[in-house]
Amino acid sequence: MKILTVHNRYQQPGGEDVVFAREAALLRQYGHKVVEYVDDNKHIADSRGVTVALESVWSRPTYQRLSQILVTLRPDIVHFHNTFVRISASAYAACRAAGVPVVQTLHNYRSVCPVATLFRQGQVCEDCVGTRLSWPSVRNGCYHDSRLQTAVVAGLLGVQRWYRTLSEPVDVYAALTHFAKRKLIAGGLSADRIVVKPNFVADPGVRTRSVRTQSADTLTGKAALFVGRLVPEKGVRTLLRAWCKLKHIPLSIVGDGPLFTEAKTFIEQHQLSNVSLLGQCDAQEVMRLIKDARCVLVPSECYEGFPLTIAEAFACGVPVITSRLGAMAEIVADGMTGLHHTPGDADDLAAKVQWAWAHAERLGHMGAHARQVYEREYSEERNYTRLMEIYDLAREVHTTHTAHTVRELPRLRSSGAEMQLP
Repeated sequence: MKILTVHNRYQQPGGEDVVFAREAALLRQYGHKVVEYVDDNKHIADSRGVTVALESVWSRPTYQRLSQILVTLRPDIVHFHNTFVRISASAYAACRAAGVPVVQTLHNYRSVCPVATLFRQGQVCEDCVGTRLSWPSVRNGCYHDSRLQTAVVAGLLGVQRWYRTLSEPVDVYAALTHFAKRKLIAGGLSADRIVVKPNFVADPGVRTRSVRTQSADTLTGKAALFVGRLVPEKGVRTLLRAWCKLKHIPLSIVGDGPLFTEAKTFIEQHQLSNVSLLGQCDAQEVMRLIKDARCVLVPSECYEGFPLTIAEAFACGVPVITSRLGAMAEIVADGMTGLHHTPGDADDLAAKVQWAWAHAERLGHMGAHARQVYEREYSEERNYTRLMEIYDLAREVHTTHTAHTVRELPRLRSSGAEMQLP
């Protein structure tokens, strides 16, 4: 199969970039021809503000470049990951004009929220879900604390919704969780075109730091572990406040971001000698740290998409302590593959970590079950099977939709209606 994958990298690298690269590599591993069309938001600095704003809504250069690739490659499927901000909705139009089936993975909530997180002023916000033009976000200046920049992004979303209503350019959407699927449907996406396909990780092998008892593995990991960007919505401040009550339990923090200096200062001021702020680590080192951990912490206070850290922990047989919120509460089964705590509640997080440290054998059971869930849901093999099912569905939907359009066109014209095919 010939597959064109399309992705717009952000200025700050993240999980979406990793998933895009991993899926392309996986498809090649199974013998498919994969061509990547990639743009990068780092190039925004090279363009004038007005040009960036206009091309974020509709990019003629993207349309022209992608159209040429489609003519030359003639792919069986085009798989989009991100089009924000430089690729734009014009990429869908190019695929529609070329008559190619399209799949869109929805890594975040951008289709219903200009900032993609459903998070504002330290808490979950769904004010724009179900609105046509995302006016609440413009009023609040959600994107970069700017009403003008938010208006541009809201306009982009409005154009995409309008274009989707006219021509339904995407044949199948892939949401990462059932929770995300429900939110996206509430935001206006067609329920019959959304399927669920979670993220995946390659098998790293299970942890080695455990001892065997008569009934289970008793976890003997060195520390609790946090891996992620150091930003407010990831629950970093809640995590540090919790550790003021856990000075006997080691904590390793991996990541960088706007709160790095604040976190370093907090650790020094509260004399948290058991907390190690490690900064960025490469993928190999992160996997080593996960295998050495007693548990992995995901205390996010926003609706996450599908944190790769959870899948990586499950793959290593390590349980996860996470917020009882959104997709995280769906992915991590409380008492089975980890524990839930109240979002933003440092006392509750501390209590759950304390319990985990006092019940190593129970934690061992959770880790073993997490590994089973990984093998069943988040392995490379399972992901590949799901991808092929989605591609087959997209081709079927595309064929049906095209045939329906051809049949309906004469009737629409005879009734005096006009219909423009892209």
